[in-house]
Amino acid sequence: MRVTYDPEADSMVITLRDERVKESDEVRPGIVADFGYDGGLVRLEILNASKVVQNTREMQFAVDG
Repeated sequence: MRVTYDPEADSMVITLRDERVKESDEVRPGIVADFGYDGGLVRLEILNASKVVQNTREMQFAVDG
């Protein structure tokens, strides 16, 4: 998994896996989901990220188990 933030575009991309994208869908205003050829989720893009992400320069990650 990879998370990137582009301050110029103010967008954050969360890439779950490296696959080619077949289609994209704006699932909610400002949230774009990219789907692969197998129908599974490949990545999410958050538009105007600084308005919805608390701190675009910092990420906390936790794994349970």
